[in-house]
Amino acid sequence: MSKNLEEQKREKDGVVYYDRGIVSGEDGSRYARFAIKTHFVGVGESQYALVERYVLPLFEPGDCLSFGAKVMAMCTSNVHRREDVKPGFFANLMWRFATVNSTGIGMHEPHKLQLVINECGLPRVLFAAIVSAVTRPFGIKGLFYKVCGRDVAGIDGFYDRSEFDIYKDLALVNPSDGDELCNALYEKTGIPTVLMDANDFDRNEIGRSDGFPLTHEQLQDAMVDNPSGQGAELTPLILIRPL
Repeated sequence: MSKNLEEQKREKDGVVYYDRGIVSGEDGSRYARFAIKTHFVGVGESQYALVERYVLPLFEPGDCLSFGAKVMAMCTSNVHRREDVKPGFFANLMWRFATVNSTGIGMHEPHKLQLVINECGLPRVLFAAIVSAVTRPFGIKGLFYKVCGRDVAGIDGFYDRSEFDIYKDLALVNPSDGDELCNALYEKTGIPTVLMDANDFDRNEIGRSDGFPLTHEQLQDAMVDNPSGQGAELTPLILIRPL
């Protein structure tokens, strides 16, 4: 664990969490953020049990919760296994031309690209690839995802270099019923919840419960530095505390 993480580390009632500090929004609002460490969540685990075990011991009235979309995908079994995905001709051809960014996230894997084709249809993917290829020399990035749609960026997994072996042969897809999932959590736990697909580049809101106290802009401010972290930190649950 890095020195910075050691300094952030806290524990209450057996729950380990990291104090990510206070940020200020453009409207002057201020937010404390607590990244809650969980076990590695497997396919089919209960999202309600996760919140009850890890979040409720820290919750105070006025708090709200950012629930990681990838962990929700595990809980709701929105997953694809490598052996069930059969790359076709275009997936086997096109992945070779995909760009690998600094995080290793991209479409440079035939099984993952086949999932995109299944999701969007081949004509749209071909058009997106052409647009991306034409604009890339001009320094324009990300058009492949914009043409295919936000849901495509929510396909995650099939990473040969993953810290977790399961992700080498498993891909996750963001749930399509984000609002319903968040409302169900809110009704059962009493914690206003938003479903977030956040990384160091984007903070995509997948759904939110009724009664969630922050506007979209305020939520973006509160999550501006991606307090959920990445990889082995195992901190997909972010308790946001408006000050």
